[in-house]
Amino acid sequence: MAPSKRTPLAAGPGKSRIPKFKTIQEEADWWDTHDFTDYLDEMTPVKLVFKPRPSPRPVVVPLDSAGFTALETKAKERGVTPTALAKERIEERLRSA
Repeated sequence: MAPSKRTPLAAGPGKSRIPKFKTIQEEADWWDTHDFTDYLDEMTPVKLVFKPRPSPRPVVVPLDSAGFTALETKAKERGVTPTALAKERIEERLRSA
């Protein structure tokens, strides 16, 4: 977005120049036509802390042809990969064990 040539207008104490939105889409549409740098005086800095995610550790699980075909079929029905389905099922069983 090109830098704004407008000077931000003061809204007065307790008033915001940013309207209240009814939906996220309405807000997204509004920000698509407005430069957020014009509203920096109304922004509040936040501190984000990201915890590193543990690296996945691969596990090889040999399946016979029928087992792999069944896994593939169930995964396709659910719209996921066989690996994702196998991981989900293993995690479910470990939680209930």
